[in-house]
Amino acid sequence: MSAIQQQKRRLFFALWPGAAERAALAAWQPPLRELCGGRIMRPDTLHLTLVFLGEVAEHRLQAACLAAQEADFRRFDLQLATAHYWGHNHIVYATPAAVPAALAALAGGLEHGLRRHGFHFEQRPYKPHVTLLRNAKRSDADLPPMPAVRWPVHDFVLVQSLSGAQGAHYEVLARFGRRSTGE
Repeated sequence: MSAIQQQKRRLFFALWPGAAERAALAAWQPPLRELCGGRIMRPDTLHLTLVFLGEVAEHRLQAACLAAQEADFRRFDLQLATAHYWGHNHIVYATPAAVPAALAALAGGLEHGLRRHGFHFEQRPYKPHVTLLRNAKRSDADLPPMPAVRWPVHDFVLVQSLSGAQGAHYEVLARFGRRSTGE
């Protein structure tokens, strides 16, 4: 194998919030941290994962992009209305009260296309969420109601996860679903 084929990138597909949605989600973090402790996720890292691929050989990027282009993407609104705590991984996250059909279809279709293109990844029931806090410890108090965040979803992205001194940071490699006419 050549050196290019041996290089790998840690990749995932995600919904990437705009500035308004990112600010609204970040506003949830301080009151939730008051109850649960933990580490607030940096606003620039907030996202909703569609499919986590993990380590992917550099030469497979084009196949991943092709699978994304083949996915049946339709614009939709995502309403994030509640915060929950996951004890097994100690996170607090935002989630929709109901999963929009277009989101479930996108995640399922993307998984199917990626498998057709020879990608292997962990398969588990899809639970859309945006991680807000890590290393949280649940208090006895219920998590407070949060102001709903309306997120108009116009596209989805392929993201590379990079590690640095400040922790993980993400680089958007490609966008899919938005029409080139400016829609």
